[in-house]
This record gives sequence, structure tokens and C-alpha cells, in this order.
Amino acid sequence: MDNIILDNNKLLILDQTKLPNEEVYIEMKCIEDCYNAIKLLEVRGAPAIGIFAGYSLALFHGNDIYKTKEYLDSSRPTAVNLTWATSRIVKAFEEGKDLIEEAKAIHKEDIEMCRNISEYGLSLLKDGDGILTHCNAGELATSKYGTGLGPLILGKEKGYTFQVFTDETRPLLQGARLTSYELEKCGTDVTLICDNMASLVMKKGLINAVLVGCDRVAANGDVANKIGTSGVAILAKHYNIPFYVLGPYSTIDFNTKTGDDIVIEERESDEIKNMFYEKPMALPETKCFNPAFDVTDHELITAIITDKGIVRPPFDVNLKELLK
Repeated sequence: MDNIILDNNKLLILDQTKLPNEEVYIEMKCIEDCYNAIKLLEVRGAPAIGIFAGYSLALFHGNDIYKTKEYLDSSRPTAVNLTWATSRIVKAFEEGKDLIEEAKAIHKEDIEMCRNISEYGLSLLKDGDGILTHCNAGELATSKYGTGLGPLILGKEKGYTFQVFTDETRPLLQGARLTSYELEKCGTDVTLICDNMASLVMKKGLINAVLVGCDRVAANGDVANKIGTSGVAILAKHYNIPFYVLGPYSTIDFNTKTGDDIVIEERESDEIKNMFYEKPMALPETKCFNPAFDVTDHELITAIITDKGIVRPPFDVNLKELLK
């Protein structure tokens, strides 16, 4: 499933705001288009944002690459892969490298990274397991396979059978619109549930593991995930179900000591009251609080699965061990 395409220096993305009803590719013609594509979630998912940002800055850096990088970085401040990728393009610029080739390298490395994460994650699952997912961390959010969904998509290729329950993930419905779409496409048994049904399917014994992606990992193992993920983690802890966070090693930010230091993006109230509805679901004057992420405490996490290996507690020690 190609979500980001570079064709003769033309950058196209699969517009994820149109899924699952329309599969529409749009071309980026300037850095403002790229900024808006990230800001408006036409392209989303930490690794995919990184890949896209690399191409965007390589193609449209203008006369001042540093100023352009700062502008592009401001589109989604919580996603560390965004600044990681743009920093890499800037470094390539300073070293006189071909920026397009550097962006292509980021894309190629992401495919390998996703495969490694998927293999490590699959090693923790058994054929026939019931899996709960939240948000979307599959091929649409990465390059191939995905992070949180990667073990399921790779497992399907290898003949595994999973029963997947997917939280709809309000207010942007990534689970409903994107995860169920991806899993249906690859032939995986998937059942869509409302976010507040997760406790019931756990209580019924239908869930053997929870798989989620991540947007930023603090040095102590606290993780910024899509809003609502921390609630799922609390439920998993209560029902003694393994809670696995899957993401690239580049998502770990050792400069961020704890989850309290992670800047949480707040988005427009329109996403709660109007988006995806034919009519408004609340009065215009009704105030909304719409954080895009929350932070899952490291004590709720069974393991963090990266492309470099599986990390278990204590995370503040073992995350650094992967560097050796």
C-alpha cells in the first residue's frame, strides 16, 4: 500500500482524510502544501511523517533550509520523527550530499525498520491470539507492514490467524477509518469496537495482547501515543494483559527525561463537534478540549518493541543498552 510516492521528483501522498471511502492521491507543489498535509493529517503516523518530511525538505527547502525546517517542524510538534528526519536532511545539506538521495535512504531504511519491528513483535504472539489495537500504526502510518500493526500484517503473510479488535479511536477515528481498512485489505479477521468497549472484550477473555504504536518515547520509557491509549494500558494492567508499544528506535528521545516533558499537541474543537458528522454534535459555544496525544506511564508497559530489539523494564536502563 503506497502512501508516499516520489515519481520524477513529484511528491504524491495518499490522502488519509478521504479513507476508507475514497483512495485519492494528491501532489505536493510547495512547502506550504507539505506543511498542510501534515497539519491536516492527510499524511500521518510518526514514521510516515518522517519519510514525508524528508522528501518535503529535500524538494522544497528554498533559499533558507534552516528556516524551512523550523516551519515544517511546527506542523506536528509531538512527532519526534518529523524533527529527526528534517535534521537529517539539514545535515546532508551541510555535508554537500544529494538531498533527494538522502530522503530516499530514509524511506528505504524505514521499510527495513518496519520489517524488524514486525518480526520482533510477532515473536511475542501466538497463532490464534486475540489482539486489541488503538489508533492506526500500519502501512498507512509507515512505509510497509507498520509498527503496531506490523506483527499482524506480517503474521498474515506467514499464515498466522489472529482475531483483532480495533478501537475506533475518537475523535479522528483512525481505528475505524484506517486500521479496519488495512486489516480488511490484507484479509485479517477484524472487529471494530467503540473505544469504551475495550474493557468488556478484555473482561470476556477475548484479548491476549494489546499492540499500539508511539509518537515519542521519553528516556524513562514514558510514551506519547494517540489520545486514549493510556486508558487502554490501565485496563490491560487491570486484566493482566501484555501491553506492547511498537515503534522505531528513532522515536526514543533521550533529551526528554519523562512524559511530563513531552509537549502535547492540542487540536481544533471542530474535530470533536463537526468532523465526520452531517450535523454538529454540540452547540457552537460549547468549549472542547482536544489533545491529540496522552502519555502512557512506563509502569503500564510490558515491553517497547523497536527495530533494534525488544526492551523490557527498567526502561531507563535498557533503552540505552540498545545503543551498545
